[in-house]
Amino acid sequence: PDFDILITAEAKGSPLIFETSRILKQNYIKARKRVKSYMNNPLTVTVNSITTQKEQILCLDGKDAAAIKGKRIAIIDDVISTDESIAALEKLIVSAGGTIVAKAAILAEGNAAKRTDIIYLKELPLFTTRK
Repeated sequence: PDFDILITAEAKGSPLIFETSRILKQNYIKARKRVKSYMNNPLTVTVNSITTQKEQILCLDGKDAAAIKGKRIAIIDDVISTDESIAALEKLIVSAGGTIVAKAAILAEGNAAKRTDIIYLKELPLFTTRK
């Protein structure tokens, strides 16, 4: 779908969003994992990441939040698994007044591959141990 801005959560999404924005000639924003000293009026949400297995925050600088207001936003991620990161990004976007028009990833893992509201290139199989 048509969109105005791409967004991802730092860090693993960073190279992906950079290259995607370069190819599509679109601006992008990265949600940071902590409030940086340069940020004014940051928006924050908590997220339980499967990667770090602990609660952390995602935040947007106030100027990035202002840039999202009234815009159509496409969320980009490397892997969608438990949906925690995507849900946190959605909260930030809605809080900033943006409209989510797409959620995309390279890989969808587990139940994420059954979802109809995300775009992905390949399914990442889950492996379980035998008992």
